[in-house]
Amino acid sequence: MMSTFLPRSALVTGGAGFIGSHFVRQWLADYPELSILTLDRLTYSGSLDRLRHLPNDHRHTFVQGDICNQELVNYLLRTHQVDTIVHFAAETHVDRSISGPATFIQTNIVGTFSLLEAARDFWLKEKRWDGERCRYHQVSTDEVYGSLGDDDPPFSETTPYHPNSPYSASKASGDHLVWSYHHTFQLPVTFSHCSNNFGPSQQREAFIPTVIRACKACKPIPIYGDGGNRRDWLYVEDHCRGIDRVVRQGRLGEKYHFGGGWDPSNLEIAHLICTTMDRLRPISGSHAALLTFVPDRPGHDWRYAINDTKSRTELAWQPSVSFAVGLEKTVTWYLEN
Repeated sequence: MMSTFLPRSALVTGGAGFIGSHFVRQWLADYPELSILTLDRLTYSGSLDRLRHLPNDHRHTFVQGDICNQELVNYLLRTHQVDTIVHFAAETHVDRSISGPATFIQTNIVGTFSLLEAARDFWLKEKRWDGERCRYHQVSTDEVYGSLGDDDPPFSETTPYHPNSPYSASKASGDHLVWSYHHTFQLPVTFSHCSNNFGPSQQREAFIPTVIRACKACKPIPIYGDGGNRRDWLYVEDHCRGIDRVVRQGRLGEKYHFGGGWDPSNLEIAHLICTTMDRLRPISGSHAALLTFVPDRPGHDWRYAINDTKSRTELAWQPSVSFAVGLEKTVTWYLEN
């Protein structure tokens, strides 16, 4: 493990998104000397509401803009003397990538290239900084590894990439670009891959918010196929704590995994949400009666599971919020908002 890196001025791309906004809030609370610049295009998944009432908001600056705008990124790095990039910004919704993949190619590949070029020019050519002075962190996903069978071992950091959707293929491409800039130009980079996140303020199209919204409205709860697809679930704040550990303590060029250690079926998750809703907002009968099976989406990966031994061993990270506690917090937030 390398010595601890101390960010001073960070650019957080996609910081008005679900995970990015939790990360911005956490870093502002934890590091009193750190200034944060959030760059977000504010598409369907970004909202300024997530950045209201930030702790120490005088150290936070928001810019609405596109990571593909090379001129803008160059300007921001120099104006704010950015030494740390944490790259969340991405098109992430699999269904959208099936109906319109072009946006995913542009944002997840071209946008990542734009950030890498800006960092290389400013940090390596102009400033001549090394790994002790700057850091680029690529936030990736377990979906780049493809799909697991029921009896397959969880994904590890050495699992080969095998993306199955335009979304996961575009994320995998971005990851490969980041690695190439580390290997070829010695750009100081780290990677993280996480399982499905959940928590307050997630975009409405994600699975858990979709189920909660349907329960609130007493409308059919759509379940793809037979509901047997399995996912590992991680509470969003635990994911953000993991990214913090990687940026500050991770080895350059290395990837780290974060998971919840449990990969139930989508149908199991839907039943747990219905049970929670029955308790917190009872109706006549059970919310589970709203469960409705719909045709499966094309290329639907069967199972994701994460082996996060490396993060637990090297970074002393482990999830602190159980699924049950996290789900209670999440459902309560949606009922109140």
